[in-house]
Amino acid sequence: MKRALLSVSDKTGLVPFAQGLIDRGFELVSTGGTHKVLADAGLPVTAVDAVTGFPEMLDGRVKTLHPKIHAGILARRDVPAHMAALKEHDIAPIDVVCVNLYPFAETIKKADVTRAEAIEQIDIGGPSALRAAAKNANSVWAVVDPADYAAVLAGIDADDAALRQQLAAKIFATTAAYDAQIAQYLNPEPLPTQFTPTYTKKQALRYGENSHQQAAFYVAPDAPASSLANAEQLHGKELSYNNLKDADAALTMMNEFKEPTVVAVKHMNPCGIGQGDTIEAAWDKAYAADSTSIFGGIIALNRPVDLATAEKMHKLFLEIVMAPSFDDDAYAALAKKKNLRILTVPLAKATEVPHVESVSLVGGLLRQTSDDQVETAADLKVVTKVAPTDEQIQSLLFAQQVVKHVKSNAIVVAKAGQTLGIGAGQMNRIGSVEIALTQAQQNPEFPGAVLASDAFFPMDDCVEYAAQHGIRAIIQPGGSIRDQDSIDMADRYGIAMVLTGVRHFRH
Repeated sequence: MKRALLSVSDKTGLVPFAQGLIDRGFELVSTGGTHKVLADAGLPVTAVDAVTGFPEMLDGRVKTLHPKIHAGILARRDVPAHMAALKEHDIAPIDVVCVNLYPFAETIKKADVTRAEAIEQIDIGGPSALRAAAKNANSVWAVVDPADYAAVLAGIDADDAALRQQLAAKIFATTAAYDAQIAQYLNPEPLPTQFTPTYTKKQALRYGENSHQQAAFYVAPDAPASSLANAEQLHGKELSYNNLKDADAALTMMNEFKEPTVVAVKHMNPCGIGQGDTIEAAWDKAYAADSTSIFGGIIALNRPVDLATAEKMHKLFLEIVMAPSFDDDAYAALAKKKNLRILTVPLAKATEVPHVESVSLVGGLLRQTSDDQVETAADLKVVTKVAPTDEQIQSLLFAQQVVKHVKSNAIVVAKAGQTLGIGAGQMNRIGSVEIALTQAQQNPEFPGAVLASDAFFPMDDCVEYAAQHGIRAIIQPGGSIRDQDSIDMADRYGIAMVLTGVRHFRH
């Protein structure tokens, strides 16, 4: 009689699958809780210890780790010596291995889980049995996912060798991911010597950046709550590759701010950010910051969306609107546009550990901890004869929070919780200054605006241009060998300048 070993933590579909195996002439061998479920269902099942002649021990840590199990799995049916060895030691071949792994990932997500509790959920026998079955996939069915039960039964009927090989590949991917999660838990260092990430495909995308490129969206098992991995799409067209990149940038910016804030993003850069006492007031500022570029933009709000705000957004063509939640009438107003993507994303919690960013290179990977540095008034060093006013300091700090999310060379002109002009990604800094100020001067709120730079000024031309075009205060990290030239230029025009000592490049 053919033999199947079943030992699963996830009992979904277990009994029908086991019955299907019996119907196909299999003897069932099982362990602990799985044995009980099968026996309670009235199915004939043999306990593992009856096969091994050795009891389960060490609180279940040792069950299937025995030659009478592993030899039965690993023996090659096409090698006479292997089969003779089984006969000599009275070992029956095992033709199906159906095992789920202990729920380690689910355990470590629980609040206040202890290290000891997590370690108890590290499966040893399960991965060993599955890997053995996958190694011998020419003869053995290796099954780890209840979703595959129906296909396996059909495959047994058809003796589908190709399916066995597919399942074997799935086993090694599953056990590799399982071990990677354990390794990351045991060594939470952000930049370890050996880095083995694991991701699960969440969504196949129609194409990548361009229509001739293939793409998919993968998520990490430990993705922060406030991330696209945990977003829920309520309405609209399928998210594209570029949508996801822009939405991720918008979400990162949104989580930067605690006050009611609206962020509008185009091509990974903010085109407008506004803050107000209400989310509607914040929207008004974000829209007024750049009412042209916001067309086709990605919008992130850090407060529930009300009807008044939704009605204003509804007047525009937008790609995505995402927020913690939407009032029912606000959602109804936005959903009138069938293609508008509406997403809910949890707000970042103060207790969330700053995440690590990865960027792929050809043949490698760059990783770094996120730029979570936030400057305060106490961090500012006044280096000019004129000191900034309290209102200017608040505007400078707001501009500083924005500029670190703009592609370098980055310049942000802002005032009172509103961006007025943004210069991004230019090959020289003066070019970014000119772009930002050309835009900002068109805004009626411009008089008294301040300017933030993500890095130092290599020469004094940026400061002179800013002063000549109405900027009254500047924030920058400093660190150039020609800092004094920029300071002297600020003094020449009677404007304030503060240094932070912190650069915020974003490439």
